[in-house]
Amino acid sequence: MLRTASQIHGYSIAATDGHLGTVSDFLFEDGSWSIRWLVVDTGKWLSGRKVLLPTSVLADIDPGEQDFTISLTKQQVKDSPDLGSDQPVSRQMEANVYDHYGWDPYWMSGLYVGGMGGMGGYGLMGSTMADSPSLRARRHAIDDARARQHEGGDPHLRSTQAVTGYHIHATDGEIGHVKDFLVNDANWSIHYLIVDTTNWWAGNKVLISPRSVQQIDWEQKLVHLDVDRQKVKDSPTYDASVSVDPAYETQFRTYYGQNPPDDRA
Repeated sequence: MLRTASQIHGYSIAATDGHLGTVSDFLFEDGSWSIRWLVVDTGKWLSGRKVLLPTSVLADIDPGEQDFTISLTKQQVKDSPDLGSDQPVSRQMEANVYDHYGWDPYWMSGLYVGGMGGMGGYGLMGSTMADSPSLRARRHAIDDARARQHEGGDPHLRSTQAVTGYHIHATDGEIGHVKDFLVNDANWSIHYLIVDTTNWWAGNKVLISPRSVQQIDWEQKLVHLDVDRQKVKDSPTYDASVSVDPAYETQFRTYYGQNPPDDRA
């Protein structure tokens, strides 16, 4: 199901032995537009410390209660590496979190089983393989090499909170700013950017597919599209009060000449 990122902010995280904290942000890769991490604010429990949880550990989502359950104990999370306050999150930090839980990271091409939001998406490969000394040695070697490449932080890992507010530029000028994101809670991919066009087209919001994003200028906080403003204005009407269903997605993709979204892992 598609949900807005802002809806999920504040959802409670329940460990196996009690309340853990609340969702405060998402970190996504700007190449695949896949959400890799939930940033969880532990509140009074750990004096406001923030921890990273990969989306693959999320089991059940209860929209009514606005919470997630995870198969981790509070102690396991408490002992995890401290996120700290520096951004962006480094690849070394990501590797440390995965290593703490004994899981294999998502960037291990061909080894990661991920992205479907259930318990099968852990990134575990079975106890025999996961405990293999040769595999662990290989994983550490890859982690170390990638960490050296990204000592200043992973340049492709971005915060949805930070990108909210970025200005959107079509090929012939500005059309608005990023208001929110529509996220698929099955595979945790960002399907659409919700764009507020108030300053250009009063009172309307439109959806933009990541496939229409040509470039993101992080220094100028701009999202550049490969379509013009009229193309965006004539796109299928988006009503925030109505769920985006398969029929709408088909109409949207047909209009932009885009293929169905991948199950991004």
